[in-house]
Amino acid sequence: MSGTHEGAFEALRAQLQETAATFADGPGALEGILLGIVDDVDRAVREPLEIFPVCHHSPASAIAMARRLREKQPKVVYLELCEDMAPLLTELRNCRLPVAVQSFATEVGGFPAEWSPLSVVAPITEASAEYQAIAYALDTPGVELVLVDRSSDHVFQWDARADHPAEPGADPGAPEAPPAEEEAVLHGDAIGVEIGDLRPRFAELEEHLLRHGRVRHWSEWWHQYVELPLGDSDHDTYRQVMLLIGSLFRRLAPGDADRVRVDEDRERFMWTRMREHLAATGTDPADCLYVCGAFHAASRVAEFGIDGTDTFEISPRSATKWLHGLIPSSHAAIEAQFGLAAGSVSIAATVWAKNVKRTRVQPYRLTGQAGAPSKAKKIAAGAPVPAVPASDKLTGFLRQPPVLDRLDEAELLGWSVEIVRAARRNGYLASTADAIAVFETSILLAGMRDRARPTPYDFQHAAVTCIEKDSVPGRRDVRRLVEIMMGGDRVGQVGYDALPPLARDVHDRLAPLNLKLQQRGVQRALLDITSQPALEQCSDVLWMLRYLMPHGAARPIMGERKLGERPIQESWDVALGTHQRALIELGYEGVSIEQVLEQRLRRTAYSPQATAATVLEAVEDATLYLRSRRIADELGTRALEVLSAERSVDGAPEVLRRVRRLLAYYRTSEPVLPPWIESFVKTGYAHYCTLLPTAFTDDDATVRQVAAMLGFLFSMESLALSLGCDRTQLELAVAQSHPQDPSRTALLWAAQVQLGHLSRTELRARCDELLSNPMVVPAYPRYLSGFVHALEPVPGLTDFVVEAVSNAFGRLPDPVLLPWLPTLITTLRSGGAELAPLLIREAGRIFPGRLAALDAWVPPWRAPQGTEAVRVARRTDADHGCTLLAAHPATCDAMASLLGCEEPWQTTVPQPRGAALAALHPATAAALEAVLSGPGHL
Repeated sequence: MSGTHEGAFEALRAQLQETAATFADGPGALEGILLGIVDDVDRAVREPLEIFPVCHHSPASAIAMARRLREKQPKVVYLELCEDMAPLLTELRNCRLPVAVQSFATEVGGFPAEWSPLSVVAPITEASAEYQAIAYALDTPGVELVLVDRSSDHVFQWDARADHPAEPGADPGAPEAPPAEEEAVLHGDAIGVEIGDLRPRFAELEEHLLRHGRVRHWSEWWHQYVELPLGDSDHDTYRQVMLLIGSLFRRLAPGDADRVRVDEDRERFMWTRMREHLAATGTDPADCLYVCGAFHAASRVAEFGIDGTDTFEISPRSATKWLHGLIPSSHAAIEAQFGLAAGSVSIAATVWAKNVKRTRVQPYRLTGQAGAPSKAKKIAAGAPVPAVPASDKLTGFLRQPPVLDRLDEAELLGWSVEIVRAARRNGYLASTADAIAVFETSILLAGMRDRARPTPYDFQHAAVTCIEKDSVPGRRDVRRLVEIMMGGDRVGQVGYDALPPLARDVHDRLAPLNLKLQQRGVQRALLDITSQPALEQCSDVLWMLRYLMPHGAARPIMGERKLGERPIQESWDVALGTHQRALIELGYEGVSIEQVLEQRLRRTAYSPQATAATVLEAVEDATLYLRSRRIADELGTRALEVLSAERSVDGAPEVLRRVRRLLAYYRTSEPVLPPWIESFVKTGYAHYCTLLPTAFTDDDATVRQVAAMLGFLFSMESLALSLGCDRTQLELAVAQSHPQDPSRTALLWAAQVQLGHLSRTELRARCDELLSNPMVVPAYPRYLSGFVHALEPVPGLTDFVVEAVSNAFGRLPDPVLLPWLPTLITTLRSGGAELAPLLIREAGRIFPGRLAALDAWVPPWRAPQGTEAVRVARRTDADHGCTLLAAHPATCDAMASLLGCEEPWQTTVPQPRGAALAALHPATAAALEAVLSGPGHL
């Protein structure tokens, strides 16, 4: 066969050599490149194992593939796709394309931890050559499909992100304005494996092609100069042209050593796998077909061909545990991941449908494919066509002038009318005149670009020019409207049978809601748990999904989940169909959402960055969503360990808030406190006592954090003392604290008041002294900020804080007071939002309720303590209290019975004096008598 092909491309070689000599002024590098391209094409054509070069998502490649498969009917199809993805391909029957085959790993072994999770996707559309090969192999008896590309593990083994952050599979240049809609992120941060990466890696070459082709981006150039000419070509012409393009881009690629190494290793890997399969099965290479990207088809590695060397050693896989599944994809996601122009994949799908209708080629489609007719038309396959030596088709293809398709006025007119209609629906003031302008401008743009027939890209540019004047009135611009009109962003869907067990379990458990969970978009679910107690299980599932999945997958509209409360009625917005990828990836982590949630809580608690606050949050989440005492106790023990190892007080406010909430829950729902929380309180008491003196003087610790420490010590004091803690430790910690900052000094004074080391009279005197000292007055607002924060550990000082703030407003000069007011407001809003109600309630109790009474009102802290007015006020309050008790005897009787008091009611309250008073207190009278009768009494 080699002799038959020996002179096939001699005429082309001679012509290219003459061209190189003319334009390069003699033989040199250009001649070597041009002749090398012909050598690459000749070598690939002469290979006994037929190589079928393709371009990803190319309608011309798909048509040529379907035609060649029906002609050749190969027994083995070698496909450039990750070899570990093979078991998933049969599940494509249960999906609606486009979807992506995904390899996913969270347990990373052998790779940097910051790479986790690892994800590799291979998107598949109906208008792609690989789908035609997969459908043919899976639905044709006796045909074997073999995936020969590197495994997902080798994708990351050969990844050079440690030195070069650019991801493989995408063009290193700037993407061509990928769409910013939610469908564009369906693949997430996964690395894309693409069959047929045909895009120049030489930036100057791409710029040259775009400029001389009079197009704006690469997708338009490919559509105009490759897709349309190859749409009706025969097999040999298609094959040689694709090999030519692949060799050209390969030889003109820049010398990126890492990328060249990965490309060549992939080719060595694939040819090694194919030779291994041929040797193991004894298959005749003439009965095989190798489907790969045109870039890899024109390979020059020594392992190329069935007669290549066997020197390449495939490295073993790492210890990473890989999981595989199907995730929904979309045209926009493919365009965004691989740097294609927005709308190019949708236009390719439209061109594919036209090509199928025009060429009458019967494409392959998986039996039972979602969206397919129930009874697919089957065409009987004839005898395989024997291999015929291919002649030189490149010379004729390169010499022929561009094919000028005649203008299809009906199609262009329909487009113009439809885009105006769509523009009106989206708020544009478009009219029939705009439709005429779009029609004529499309023809004008095509003529300026040497085209007799406007392409969809010409029409898009004309529509933007004529309709989109200066602003976009709606959510979509004209460019996006044209994309929708041309076919839109088709979003795939993974069928129920192809979902992982976790996703199917979620669908089954939410079945009582009677929602179409596979459907995209938001659906409203109403749960009346009181009348239908079975819906409480659905509520549990929805709350766990809200915790595990991205925002919007399950969003509560009415209802909340708190410790110790049971749901009554809830309302949810559910969009599991829109977030199907996230649900599928949950299935990679476990077989049920409870298992996944438990794993994530443990991962959070045992993370090296875990703090006592985050672990307590995990305990609360385990109690809320899992209702598991076992996992809560385990995580609580972990919180105790983390707290003991902490040397900072950064998380003290959060620790205090969560411990209080957990204590309140356990005290009301459990007969006894769990052992871990008792140990936590005991350890936390000693821990914060130890850190308190340092925190008072540490510049890194905030006032709120120090106040939270004191709040923990004072609020947990009774429980800690009952567990064996020593109050002396707290007293020593307070005595050893010597803060210099005014706000922390106020905190220390509040702590001393709480411990009884400082009376309120002394504290009031200190504040008056501060206000009387002109040197300290500017710093007085900072003392007040400390007193506000002191309400956290000592809420009994609320009335004193109101007094101190009132005195500040009454005595501080405006130059000091006014700049401080924003600080007070921000302090209350940021760090003391829960403290403001205490101040407001106390101020409402102290200050008069009417404006008229304000002039005669005397603050309680200014009224003389011994005046008759005060005594009258106190006596009035006492009489009012007695009257109130007498008016509600049932309440008093109930309280008396609880306290064990059985004395009868008295109609009047006697005021005993002298002997009567002594008779009521005989022990005092006896002691007084002993003192008076003593020898020292005068």
